[in-house]
Amino acid sequence: MGRGTDIPFGCACGTITGTLLAACPANGTHIACHCVDCRAAMVYCDQPDPAPDPVPLYQTTPAQLRFDSGLDRLEVFSFGPKNILRWRAGCCGAPMLNTLRNPKISFVGLHTQRLTAPEALGRLRGYAFVPGAQGRTKHTGTATFVWGMIKRSLLARITGRWRETPLFDVTTGQPIAPIQLVPKDARKALLKRLR
Repeated sequence: MGRGTDIPFGCACGTITGTLLAACPANGTHIACHCVDCRAAMVYCDQPDPAPDPVPLYQTTPAQLRFDSGLDRLEVFSFGPKNILRWRAGCCGAPMLNTLRNPKISFVGLHTQRLTAPEALGRLRGYAFVPGAQGRTKHTGTATFVWGMIKRSLLARITGRWRETPLFDVTTGQPIAPIQLVPKDARKALLKRLR
């Protein structure tokens, strides 16, 4: 793990607090996502649709997160039984994190607006699902964020650090909060609003 800056984070009301440990380009990737699901998740959490701006995220491993208070207030939802997990504050609804469903794939995307000093992450190194002509999307910096995710996850698996997660019970593989599946009609309505 490279040296970096410890950055406090928290939900909008301050009930959930913690620290992103050793944040730096060696330990994570600062990206921006324009995908409709990230936008829909923001709206589902009663936030404004960020478009045309993206949702900024810092991709790292759950071992880089330390919660100081309010961990029991995290809620998790998903737009489908196989979709990624999206974590929000149960107290104020603030979007917090994204994870995969399998804790052995050590990955977390932290919403950078939850950080007290997101500028410490440095410049954005990748852009996903950037809108283009005729409804097409493109990615820039793909190799950086995909390779970074694979490399960190493999290293965590080899070293056993994938078990260092505050978000899952590693003996059962289940998240610490029950997954709330967003009904199909609710997701459809959200997506229709964002088109």
